[in-house]
Amino acid sequence: MALIHSLLMGAVAGMRAMTPLAAVTNAARLGALPVGNGAPRLLSNRLAAHGAIAIAGRELVGDKQRSAPDRIAPAGLAVRIATGAIAGAALAPRRQRAAAAALGAAAAVGTAYLAFELRKRATARYGQVATGAVEDAVTLAGAALVVASASRRSRRRR
Repeated sequence: MALIHSLLMGAVAGMRAMTPLAAVTNAARLGALPVGNGAPRLLSNRLAAHGAIAIAGRELVGDKQRSAPDRIAPAGLAVRIATGAIAGAALAPRRQRAAAAALGAAAAVGTAYLAFELRKRATARYGQVATGAVEDAVTLAGAALVVASASRRSRRRR
């Protein structure tokens, strides 16, 4: 099940690069990541959590701007791969850290391309702001549900 959480959080990274990092750093700070997770100790740092949340918030605002780069641009894709891998590893047991990171990164790439195409079509029909707001809601809810599910599953196994 842990690898499914990693895969799903990677999918979130494909839609918003910084949301998964904000979700796992905040969960780590609160002690809500699964027990024995593969998260680097830095993720539980209060400043890291607040910084990731601030950057993720800025990304939510910036995404609605016409000047926002495409999510599949090389730099944006690289960040999605990195945050998908980090968040994926953080949700899995240490022994599965490498596989979880790979799944998170792969899901981020696949979802980035899928979401790019869907966003283009929706933007043409509903506009950039409305489409971005719906995508924000899906992304934030998805990240919160994945972290909550991973945390609940870990507590049941104790």
